[in-house]
Amino acid sequence: MKKSEENSAFSKLDKKRQEAVRLLFEGDLKMEEIAKKLHRSPTTLYKWKNELSFKEAQHEYSISQLNNALPDAIKELLKLIRNGRSEMVKLQAIQTVLKQAGLFADNGTPELDAARIRKANADARVAEARAKAMEDNGQDMEQLLDKMLDTLTKEDKKNGNN
Repeated sequence: MKKSEENSAFSKLDKKRQEAVRLLFEGDLKMEEIAKKLHRSPTTLYKWKNELSFKEAQHEYSISQLNNALPDAIKELLKLIRNGRSEMVKLQAIQTVLKQAGLFADNGTPELDAARIRKANADARVAEARAKAMEDNGQDMEQLLDKMLDTLTKEDKKNGNN
């Protein structure tokens, strides 16, 4: 962990507990092996694991390790995008980057996104057809009104109401 994190839960632990957090995170050793390495009993290690401050330190340490791995993860994603042998691997890497950038819905899949595009296109075609129908009906109504006006005008002339 960084020295700038002096007030972190991890930094507040004594050296043995900090080492326990590291060893537990790495996951290479069993509890009994960690206890032996720290010159503590397995019972002591189990007690530490149940302490709130120890749990907080484990969480912090995990997050710090994840943050430290982020640049490597991004480099690997870019390698997969540029040099991936499988189109599916490239697509998944691209989707991961787009999701992280907020440009791709978390609940999206290629199939779902394709279905959404098809639906949007279908909706656009329906709207276009409705607009055309309204336009055509509007012309029909205009013609009908013209006929009605012509009829009324002819009747008025016939009845002598100029």
